[in-house]
Amino acid sequence: MLKHLLFLCLLFVVIKPAHAQDEVRSQVYPQGYFRYPLDLPPSTAGSFGELRANHFHSGLDFRTNQRIGYPVHAPADGWVSRLRVQFGGFGNAVYITHPNGFTTVYGHLDHVAPELLTLIRQQQYAQHSYVVDFNLAPFQVPVTKNQVFAWSGNTGGSAGPHLHFEIRDTKTQETINAQLFGLTIPDHVPPTISSISVYHLNGRPFSESTLRQTYGVAGTAGNYHLLKPQTFDLSGQIGFGISCVDMNSASPSHNGVFSIQLNVDGKTVYTFAAERFAFDQTHAINAYIDYPNFIRTNGFTQKCFILPGAAITLYPQSINRGLVDFNDDAEHNVEFVVRDVAGNTSRVAIKVKSSIPKDRPVFHPQGTLFKYNTRNEFNANNVKVIVDPGNLYDDLDFRYSVSAKRPGAYSAVHHIHDNLTPIHDSVEVWIKPDIDLSKYANKALVLNTASGACESKYEDGWVKGKITRFGNYEVRIDTVPPVITPINIHNGANLLKVKAIFLKMSDNMSGCRDFNCKIDNKWVLMERDYKSKILSYTFGPEIGTGKHTFELTVTDYKDNSTTYTAEFYR
Repeated sequence: MLKHLLFLCLLFVVIKPAHAQDEVRSQVYPQGYFRYPLDLPPSTAGSFGELRANHFHSGLDFRTNQRIGYPVHAPADGWVSRLRVQFGGFGNAVYITHPNGFTTVYGHLDHVAPELLTLIRQQQYAQHSYVVDFNLAPFQVPVTKNQVFAWSGNTGGSAGPHLHFEIRDTKTQETINAQLFGLTIPDHVPPTISSISVYHLNGRPFSESTLRQTYGVAGTAGNYHLLKPQTFDLSGQIGFGISCVDMNSASPSHNGVFSIQLNVDGKTVYTFAAERFAFDQTHAINAYIDYPNFIRTNGFTQKCFILPGAAITLYPQSINRGLVDFNDDAEHNVEFVVRDVAGNTSRVAIKVKSSIPKDRPVFHPQGTLFKYNTRNEFNANNVKVIVDPGNLYDDLDFRYSVSAKRPGAYSAVHHIHDNLTPIHDSVEVWIKPDIDLSKYANKALVLNTASGACESKYEDGWVKGKITRFGNYEVRIDTVPPVITPINIHNGANLLKVKAIFLKMSDNMSGCRDFNCKIDNKWVLMERDYKSKILSYTFGPEIGTGKHTFELTVTDYKDNSTTYTAEFYR
């Protein structure tokens, strides 16, 4: 027998819903309390916990027939507790707190009720900022169940018209799968499994160098099998992975699955369940998936073993982190069980012929060993790398090299490991310039040669940057101000018949930090569309007939600024 199966399984709750399929949950959530937020047949384009680049999807994306403007209803009595306008992200968002301990969230809204819009405009003008995020006093703006408080839209980082909807724990702000509250989507379709993977760990940290083998599967009605039937000859410490998606009966979208269980000889050694998670955990999706494979292929393989530095509540149970030690001469049955939130189930099983390992390989790093749970510091000529605990998901065989300075750079190119290892939050990279920066020190930044500048400052002779990915870095100087491109305004323009002024802004290196618009020397609100990158000012009654002066100033992250002015007539 496998020795690790003698360990006790961590406690988790299994609830049998009405469809009689086992479903993994840690608790029971109130049923019938919340209504659907839209008066449309429930259909989703995105599910809770669905795999996205660099994050788990935090809610349900309700379809709106590829249109904007559907009324959004309060799902229960409560009060508006937070209003937010983002460039990207949720765009226009409303948060409603309910007396039962939960908060509902609505993103990508086209517009909100007049009372809420007044509050938003007050904050925008008080802060002189299009982007605002503020809380309201309890019961300042009460809502009742069914009340319309907003209309669906396509604002922020939305890829198309829809309503993003969440239910959060008010106290912890953890986001929870809304379908567990009874807001279900018609679903009689079991998940689809496309492949399984085998990872040969043998005591080594997981990395792009881990030996992995992938096998295609096929099946119908939830019953899957290997495309090429075989018995796997495995020895030593093994991890497994699976590629799978889900569909429901209401839409053709490929969504995320609810749970994955790995069983060995009938005992569950690993469970993933998309029940709830905290937002500071969401980047740990890069520990959950086979990240090197994702970077190379843009495909998601979900590892059925847990990296030691992956702290996230989507793993309710495991034995030995899901790693299996094949150390006998017996045959073992390994089964993957994949479920959606409606309980539809797909399975694929394989047979493993285990063998006793001839030896226990010892891990010898080729570079510098970084431990995932300690502070690590690497020093070389003119470079320093600092990795605080919580930023690595496993021990890392850290590698560094340097190459010649590129034209226009103020340092050599420092190769800080590679882009196949994820960083949970950020890592400090200090680079000492090869050239005296003199008066340009405050314009210096650390730049990734592939993806651009990162948050940087000059201090004590170093340019210190916070990087969110490993890669190739150098020091650059940003002295070039942003560029403002007018679209429908020019000096002397007659704008009597137009509803708004449109412009674009861009920056060559550090990026546009903020913008400030005045008409007749008074601050006015300009909105910025995430998808078109267009700035717009919509004329209001405050702009009367006659001649007016328009002034827009854009500033980048290194305090370079550009001002565009024009006189126009109404």
